[in-house]
Amino acid sequence: MDKWKTSLTERISYGLSDAADNLVFQMMTTYLLFFYTDVFGLTANEVAILFVVARTADVFESLIIGVMIDNTHSKWGKSRPFFLWYSFPYVVFAVLTFVTPNFLPHSGKLIWAYVTYLGLGFFYTAVNLPITSILPTMTNNEQETTLLGVIRQFCGSSVQIIVAVFTIPLVNLFGQGNQQKGFLGTIILFGFISLVLILNTFFHVRERYTNKEISHQPISEVWKMLKQNKPWIVISIVIFLYWLTTSIKNQTTIYYFKYVIHDENLVSIANSFTFTALIGVVAIYFVSAKLGKKNTMLLGIITAFVGQLIITFAAYTTNLPVLFTGIFINCIGGGFIIGLVSIMIADTIRYGTAMGIQAEGVLASTDDFGVNLGLGLGGLITAESLQISGYVSNKAQTTATISAINLNYALIPLILYVIMFLILLGYNEKKIIQAIK
Repeated sequence: MDKWKTSLTERISYGLSDAADNLVFQMMTTYLLFFYTDVFGLTANEVAILFVVARTADVFESLIIGVMIDNTHSKWGKSRPFFLWYSFPYVVFAVLTFVTPNFLPHSGKLIWAYVTYLGLGFFYTAVNLPITSILPTMTNNEQETTLLGVIRQFCGSSVQIIVAVFTIPLVNLFGQGNQQKGFLGTIILFGFISLVLILNTFFHVRERYTNKEISHQPISEVWKMLKQNKPWIVISIVIFLYWLTTSIKNQTTIYYFKYVIHDENLVSIANSFTFTALIGVVAIYFVSAKLGKKNTMLLGIITAFVGQLIITFAAYTTNLPVLFTGIFINCIGGGFIIGLVSIMIADTIRYGTAMGIQAEGVLASTDDFGVNLGLGLGGLITAESLQISGYVSNKAQTTATISAINLNYALIPLILYVIMFLILLGYNEKKIIQAIK
């Protein structure tokens, strides 16, 4: 066997790493705002400030973890040991984040939220960033890199669907009418499964391809390479815009169905349509072989835009069949986009190596950087728009609040897809191919 070829077990274990992280991550991005305002007991304004502080911290944490990876010297490699070292504290803080400490006064609960959420953000980065940074060290075969990226996203997207569809039913099952107990029971279940899958990744993946002569350069030299690595800059911006869009839309979904449609149980049905993301993810391997990665992602953005256009029409007319059709199409496009992210980052890492600097940790940090910045700004936009419009939890909402919900759920994502498309046009794929050959 070619020494760069990964085994089936290693490929699946690599993919399950993203599944593990998404069990908690999707709970955080989709339901945490609702949990804080309608279950935990914070105001929308308090949550908005918390999200800004947490995501600002996470932006710096992404770079810190990236530097830590680049400067790690262990018998297991550079990225791989992070799965072992940080998996347990990651799960512990995930559970603590969804604990409602009713024995504390409101100020104490707010402090609890800050400590647990900030801790969760740090440990999430510590176990998630290595998934991206380890990819270009597992193989130097382009087709295999694409395959590994597709498997990763297939597993991650599958779990996103599971969390989106089953969270509310599980909350109802564990809570029996008490959402505080319901959310806690659900995150304990997800957290335990996540821990097992992360440790499985540690035991089965391997780092093989590292150029030791150029892999430990000073940060000043790495910074020079980053400024010249224009494909990395472009894909970093695209990642940020994608997660900004996803954050705003996902966090508004439950509010839309609860206060506009007046049936929050439909959230699970609406989210079940996200399984179509798997169509886009699987298609990447075949479509990118013909169109290239850049054009495949552009195709994904166009598809997502068309779906969002349908969602926008349906949202303002409360036409559920049309709405679900739009979600179906939008998620196919989203599968193309998110499925290509880690693969294209791996290409920019190799491009940096061709420039004389191997810094997979710092370059891969753009993924978590974009995620955290997008989630932070998205949470701020969503929470502050609710606060400004006069949102009051568990009450009939005003016309202004309904307008804010529709704006976040439909129109803002539509605009962001256009910007995303225009930015990606600046990605020079031919230059990367020529450099890494």
